[in-house]
Amino acid sequence: MEDLRLLLKKLVEANGPSGHEENVRKVVEEQLTNYVDEMKVDNLGNLICTKKGAKDSPKAMILAHTDEIGMLVRYIEKEGFIRFSYLGGFFDQIVLGQRVLIHTEKGDIKGVIGAVPPHLMPEKERKKSITREKMFIDIGAQSREQAEEWGVKIGSPITWLGHFDQLGNNMVIGKAFDDRAGCAIMIQTLKEVKAECTIIGVASVMEEVGLRGAQTSSYTVDADFAIALDITATGDHPGVEERQMPVKIGKGPAITVADGRRESLGGGLISHPKVLKLLTETAEKNNIPYQLHVFEGGTTDATAAATSRGGIPSATINVPTRYVHSPVEVLDLQDLSNAVKLLKKSLESAHRFF
Repeated sequence: MEDLRLLLKKLVEANGPSGHEENVRKVVEEQLTNYVDEMKVDNLGNLICTKKGAKDSPKAMILAHTDEIGMLVRYIEKEGFIRFSYLGGFFDQIVLGQRVLIHTEKGDIKGVIGAVPPHLMPEKERKKSITREKMFIDIGAQSREQAEEWGVKIGSPITWLGHFDQLGNNMVIGKAFDDRAGCAIMIQTLKEVKAECTIIGVASVMEEVGLRGAQTSSYTVDADFAIALDITATGDHPGVEERQMPVKIGKGPAITVADGRRESLGGGLISHPKVLKLLTETAEKNNIPYQLHVFEGGTTDATAAATSRGGIPSATINVPTRYVHSPVEVLDLQDLSNAVKLLKKSLESAHRFF
């Protein structure tokens, strides 16, 4: 489990918002160079790693996205303050007051997200939530010209400054566990697995802005089945009733039955029965703890795979994670380890299902 912790830390510390995943891709490449037979980067930036199996064996695609939610510099005020756009899904109330890094050709620049303080607000404004439009990033620049001299320009990518750290009971904290946790599972599995099937690991790009890398790579790979690796929210903390979200940290990986929009599960995944059976039967046969999961409010790369070409039978393995899409995400390393076991054993059994 220590190897997984160090791997996750390395992945988290490689910043990579949507469309700017190069640093994360390099880590995946370095980790897998000696463990796969072929490795290539496609036109969109997906890293596609192939571990060949027996002749005429089924072809399994494993998807883990390399991007994290981020921001882009949208405008630089004449006083040097920076307005920004979101890359991916943010909750405004989490954003205000956070530290960020602006990534430039001259190096990373630290900043903090500010707004008018409540002391200077009219009374009626104090009780309202502050939205992104009223926020700005302060990097200490005294003018637009100085910010530009430091390397900041329109379109510069921005990420959380969220350090990786250890909590109690095997739990760790950091930013971008969505989806560096999935990348860690994929890497560790490809290092350890000995399966008859051919395995194509895809470190995909731009999941947070519309499953773009998964869409293009799924068309290219044309697999017999696909498993996406991601994280999911939990309901094991104050403010959430169990019936709303029964998934808990420390109870094993969560296997998706279905996901999508809250009102209809539209736009998401209905897991293919054959892949779902592969995962659940493998977990039970090998005494791997798992949770079944219907998620209202989002989806994963598996949706793009499921609707590619003539349709690829797909499902998702999720790591339960608290405080998703924040710089202080929390997961249990034991869940991460059990997700590796589940994926590895499933791939080693896949030839009996496909």
